[in-house]
Amino acid sequence: MSWLHAHRHDFAVRRWAIMLVALIAAASLFAIGATSLLRPSIARAEMVAPERAAALVAATSGDQATQVQAMGAKAELINAAMPFSAAPIQAARAFILPAGETLDQRRAVLCLTQAVYYEAGFEPIDGRRAVAQVVLNRMRHPAFPKSVCGVVYQRNATPVCQFSFVCDGSLDRRPEAAAWKVAEAVARAALAGHVEQSVGSATHYHADYVAPRWAPLLTKITKLGAHIFYRWPGAWGQVAAFNGRYIGEPRDPLSLRPAMWVKPPSSAIDPDAAAVALNAGPPIARAANDVGGLLDTSKGWTLNIPLPGEAGAASKAIAEQQARPVIAPQNGAPAATRVIASR
Repeated sequence: MSWLHAHRHDFAVRRWAIMLVALIAAASLFAIGATSLLRPSIARAEMVAPERAAALVAATSGDQATQVQAMGAKAELINAAMPFSAAPIQAARAFILPAGETLDQRRAVLCLTQAVYYEAGFEPIDGRRAVAQVVLNRMRHPAFPKSVCGVVYQRNATPVCQFSFVCDGSLDRRPEAAAWKVAEAVARAALAGHVEQSVGSATHYHADYVAPRWAPLLTKITKLGAHIFYRWPGAWGQVAAFNGRYIGEPRDPLSLRPAMWVKPPSSAIDPDAAAVALNAGPPIARAANDVGGLLDTSKGWTLNIPLPGEAGAASKAIAEQQARPVIAPQNGAPAATRVIASR
């Protein structure tokens, strides 16, 4: 009896062992199958089709970058309706520019300070740091130049600048000293390795009172102050995609500044009329019954501009005329009228 009991116990142990081995084998096969099924999608996620990349760059560059759905209160409603990404924000890798008063260092500090000041000089401090982070993120991404000044002054061979302050005349205005000092401190810290983690790998932003047409194409990350920040969609916006190599600052920032560009008049507008309107100067106040000029010829007025050598004689003639007594007309004839105007 005891032998039979031991035999049954041993059989039960072997049965459970066989079931356990089978279960482990099944789990392994499932894991291998799942991995093989997922691998194509992972591979696709790691790559961005060239056509897709080109479309994203085109939508956020040049004239397309300035196209908006709305401005003001309507834009704020559109922006509020667009949800933020639920994915965790991945902090960018630190960028460290070797310290020292090298030419690259001076140029990079100047360009990054300009971007921080003119784009967010009076925003909360994390908003200023976020702009610096966007510049450095762009510099490391394949879609942008590989220098700090190259990113800040990028124009994509069009009159439209990636950062509006470069093209709108802001650089001609003297900065406020205290805000400039803070902007420079933010720039230096960013170039020394500080990372603004709140914006992650953001490469784009816009003011909350503007709703650009490109915004729905990107991934909305966060809002700091008056700016809403975005990254490229999919794997192109992940930290692993930011593998660009810094090339230094080969060009003087002053040489990167664009010449003032004036948009030509529309074909629907007469170019001659547009030129006249452009150079007409301020309007001249006129009385309600003014005929449109400064000299009403319908009243018999004439214009006589003396030559430089005749100016004294003209003044003398005017004085004599004003001193001469008025002679009443005879036989109803009108009195002669002569006005001399000089300038």
